[in-house]
Amino acid sequence: MSSGGPMFTGDYMPDLRMIIPDADRVIPGDRIEKKFLSDGLERRTGRADALVFPVSTAEVKKLLSYSEERNIPVTARSGGTNLTGSTVPLTGGLIVDFSRMNRLLEIDRETLTAVVEPGMVLQDFQRVLEAQGLFYPPDPGEKTATLGGNIATNAGGMRAVKYGVTRDYVRGLEVVIPGGTVLNFGGKTAKDASGLSLKNLIIGSEGTLGLITKCILKLLPLPRENAGAVAAFPSLDAGIAAVNKIIMTATDPTAIEFLEQAVVELGEAYTGLPFPLSGGAAYLLLSYHGESKTDIRSRLALAEEAARSAGAGQFMVIGDPETFNRVWQVRGCLVKAVEAVSEQEPVDIVVPINRIGDFIAHVHGLEKESGIAMVAFGHAGDGNVHLCVMREKRSAPAWEAELKRVMTTMCRTITGMGGLVSGEHGIGISKQSYYLENTPPENLALMRRIKGAFDPKNLLNPGKSYQDPALTSLPAPG
Repeated sequence: MSSGGPMFTGDYMPDLRMIIPDADRVIPGDRIEKKFLSDGLERRTGRADALVFPVSTAEVKKLLSYSEERNIPVTARSGGTNLTGSTVPLTGGLIVDFSRMNRLLEIDRETLTAVVEPGMVLQDFQRVLEAQGLFYPPDPGEKTATLGGNIATNAGGMRAVKYGVTRDYVRGLEVVIPGGTVLNFGGKTAKDASGLSLKNLIIGSEGTLGLITKCILKLLPLPRENAGAVAAFPSLDAGIAAVNKIIMTATDPTAIEFLEQAVVELGEAYTGLPFPLSGGAAYLLLSYHGESKTDIRSRLALAEEAARSAGAGQFMVIGDPETFNRVWQVRGCLVKAVEAVSEQEPVDIVVPINRIGDFIAHVHGLEKESGIAMVAFGHAGDGNVHLCVMREKRSAPAWEAELKRVMTTMCRTITGMGGLVSGEHGIGISKQSYYLENTPPENLALMRRIKGAFDPKNLLNPGKSYQDPALTSLPAPG
């Protein structure tokens, strides 16, 4: 799907080359590869007049000053792993790709912080830290995502039940806003009650308010030990009932994931790795961090007691690293495993944890009523359900119409349960209509006024997320 909008003649290319002198860092529109015009799924494609790769805050400052002067829209991207179309340029203009601003600038052990550029890849950052006995807890499924992208969507992941989400580890940000003003929010301090939290407006804003050029991130000491367990249940309801019991043991699990048997089979087929248990209708995966093996064993014993009281027929402790990693590989590949057998729409809704079973029952009912297959798994400890809605052999028009009907029904149900349409992927384009329908108009109006304060000409990622998609028109290019 291509998106229209004002397109510019490209006569500003000489000016861009004055801002960014290296020829390989300024790509004209007719030479931009498709992947830079899309997102991680590469099913929605936009258009742009130029693709630029800044390597410094000074270059970003000049780009946004020039964009403001000439009324040129800007779409930011980096790792390209976004799943909702946030990185698809809807109105032409510039794509600013941060993948070459990828340096780790500082590790400060005295304040337990790191200063990084937004294009640094998450798995690279975690690998460097762990070699030094340090730990960055946010752990979304896509490890090749960048830190700037994680911040732009407030990414969560499997360890959120214990450690929280990306927002909880952002101490400070350097941000460039339209016009080229460079702002610094927060710092290395643990507390901040000084005025409005502008930093937290940037986190999760999907590139609509400003462009992140530096991040100050909170670190922890690396846990000494880790281990886990798999519990098999006769039904998903029994497994979900066990979640609250496990949490109430105060054993402080690092992750609690749920999977149905059909999902496990997809993961096994995709990876070629065997799952350690069989025979259950549903499973819980648990992991624990601790200071000693004895400490973790005692907590796992309490978790087993809670799981069995909720109906677990099997409970297998996994202590050896090889088996532990294999289990989490199967869990971590599930979106790709589904994509390997069918095009699918990835959904990341979040509901109160006691409503997960109700929501999955609703999903199964929708499957029977619509004939559309849906695969569910997710973060049971925080109510974040990942759902793959599968296209299978439907024609494009049939798929578009049926997907919209199913998603509309599902999102209304989610809202009625006290949930939200996105837990960690963001809104972008693909979930925008459902988000706008299920969000109070007063909330949307306030968000749009905030957008106007940061970006009065509506140049940064126009038309996405909370914005009115009909209002993507821009001032005439200067």
